[in-house]
Amino acid sequence: MALRPDEFHDRARAAADGELRLPLARMTGWDISPFEPDGLRVAPLRPPVLPEPPRHGEDPADCHICRDRDEGIWFDDRWRLARIPGVGVPLVLMLYPRDHHDMADLPDDLAAELGVLTTHIVRHVQALPHVSRAHVYRIGDGAAHLHIWFFARPEGQAQLYGSWLPVWDDLLPEYPAEPADADAAAVADALAASYGGRRTAALTET
Repeated sequence: MALRPDEFHDRARAAADGELRLPLARMTGWDISPFEPDGLRVAPLRPPVLPEPPRHGEDPADCHICRDRDEGIWFDDRWRLARIPGVGVPLVLMLYPRDHHDMADLPDDLAAELGVLTTHIVRHVQALPHVSRAHVYRIGDGAAHLHIWFFARPEGQAQLYGSWLPVWDDLLPEYPAEPADADAAAVADALAASYGGRRTAALTET
């Protein structure tokens, strides 16, 4: 059985200093870390907050992801794919079920589709020129509507390997919109050809 919130917090506090700061993570010593350990400080450990605050869209009536169910670069009857603007890496895409589901309540048929669809998206992102890898993330702490992230890792950028990529993405200058739109259109076209569905009219006209 997992530790209770107070037990988890007490165990973490025992490893912290007098200001409730834990030691630096081993990850900060990796050569792909965007931060040098010297001068880097861990934020003080906070006590547990119970009950946890609700995520956005716990009530489907208030879910903006549901309201945006017809926006994106690619659709079929049950899924939509959108490009996330204002990022630092070449392309960030987000996959959503068009109806209100989270991962834990995703029906088995949609869960099976998610696996196949994720593989197709990764394949098409990695086929883009100057993109080496498609990183896939599901977090789920901010919104109750399932959303799957796809990050295109730029070719040759060895510091951007692995789990630090979303942090580097936040540090990098904004990637130009024109090549990102062209790459998004290429992924949407390839997905429509390999999986089905349709690319949006806006991307078709560009």
